[in-house]
Amino acid sequence: MRVGSFVLAAQFPGQGQGEALHRAVRAAEVAEEAGLDAVWLAEHHFVPYGTCPSAVTLAALLLGRTHRIRVGTAVSVLPTAHPVTLGEQAALLHMTSGGRFSLGLGRGGPWVDLEVFGAGLAAYESGFPESLDLLLRWLREPRVGADGERYRFREVAVVPRPSESLSDTAGPEVVVACTSPASVRLAAERGLAMLLGMHVGDEEKAEMVTLWERHSRAAGHGEDDIRRAAHVSAGVCQIADRRTDAAETLLKTMPGWLKQGLDAHVTVDGRIRQQRDPLAYTELLCGLHPVGTPRLCADRLAATSERTGISRFALLVEGSGDLAATEENIRRLGTDVLPQLH
Repeated sequence: MRVGSFVLAAQFPGQGQGEALHRAVRAAEVAEEAGLDAVWLAEHHFVPYGTCPSAVTLAALLLGRTHRIRVGTAVSVLPTAHPVTLGEQAALLHMTSGGRFSLGLGRGGPWVDLEVFGAGLAAYESGFPESLDLLLRWLREPRVGADGERYRFREVAVVPRPSESLSDTAGPEVVVACTSPASVRLAAERGLAMLLGMHVGDEEKAEMVTLWERHSRAAGHGEDDIRRAAHVSAGVCQIADRRTDAAETLLKTMPGWLKQGLDAHVTVDGRIRQQRDPLAYTELLCGLHPVGTPRLCADRLAATSERTGISRFALLVEGSGDLAATEENIRRLGTDVLPQLH
């Protein structure tokens, strides 16, 4: 089982953006010290829900500050980025880090980001497969051209070419955030592992893994490749000597952050969004994920792995909103929980 942290660089009420970003950097550094497997970085634009607008940029900084831990994006929003630009960045990080970079990709939402970056609503609603396929070709082939609906350009050389850097891999790992049967099928047909969100429980995640396996077989992928698929389960982790204390920490801080962050999202076309109740959502997360004593946290991770077949986790560790408490939470994850999982 491989346990990593999920870092949003969340800006809690009353905090500055620099404070949120500093906590994100320290969370990654402490995660390596604590023996975690990976740190996964979220990307958001124009909202305090997360103050990191470029997960690949922050990943570059953290890869330079660390030596062992894997650094991944969760996710880089593909509709607002050029696939070749993102592919070049991923190849560069893969080659210069010794293969420690993972590129997590997602469709994002129908936000004003699409207007600001000139992508348009179609990039979100229908353009993701074209962008994904172009990016995958960039990571796997020596020369690439495009003649699609959105991207058209003459064939050019791939520089740097990631497959030339390391003998044991064809390029950086690519995972896809999946929230619907359509995205599960998209990932499965391309042989890509899934990143499953923290808003769903074990039963739904198990169903998505089963669906992924079915589509993967239908696409002609072998059983060995299907068994090796390293899906990632996102969740929340807060550790305390009593479960009530761990839950209370999150219930005091997360609803204010969620309300402030989610309210700031603006749709590109004025569509009405149904908002989650922040307190109820926090309570849901506390019930689904490792929130409590070290023993409870270890048992919950083991149970999720057994029920879903997923062996990798990206756990939100900054739910307290406090730097010192976040560092302590990560250290306890490494010293008090991880040894119980082996």
